Amino acid sequence: MTTAQETKLQTTLTLAHHDFERGLNACAFFKTHNHDTGEDLVQDTFMKTWKYLVKGGKIEVMKAFLYHILNNLIVDEYRKHKTTSLDVLVEKGFEPSADNSESEQLLDRLDGKTALILIKRLPQKYQKVMRMRYVQLLSLKEMSLITGQTKNTMAVQAYRGLEKLKMLYNHPISVGHIYA
Repeated sequence: MTTAQETKLQTTLTLAHHDFERGLNACAFFKTHNHDTGEDLVQDTFMKTWKYLVKGGKIEVMKAFLYHILNNLIVDEYRKHKTTSLDVLVEKGFEPSADNSESEQLLDRLDGKTALILIKRLPQKYQKVMRMRYVQLLSLKEMSLITGQTKNTMAVQAYRGLEKLKMLYNHPISVGHIYA
């Protein structure tokens, strides 16, 4: 690899880091509930991307590629994750607190989890679109490249999916009319 090629790859990855690091960190934190672990996974994502580029790999949509790598790393993290009892945590010095900001964060997390659960209750064509748009934070253009559908189709499906999701969120018991 020449110096010019390596400089070009470094520039590409630096721009990707600048553009997508914040969203990747948010996604990783959302799925792992730990800032440090999330940041480590994002750094591993960029390291794997760098190795792939150096080996001559081609990336068509950088954002989609990065999220794909991150999701695989998160799955690996879950597979090796072991549960810890509260007694062990207390012995190591952890003390639960009742801070208001923590309770607000908990409510936000619960709302997010509720939304994810409700997304699973949507028709299949809306589930995929809602996950791409609001969990992976993909743009309509990126979604259309991935699915092969037009941006307008993606926008309509995202809008309709969001409307159905709002109906489920506000009326979780009456789900029958959602699938009509």
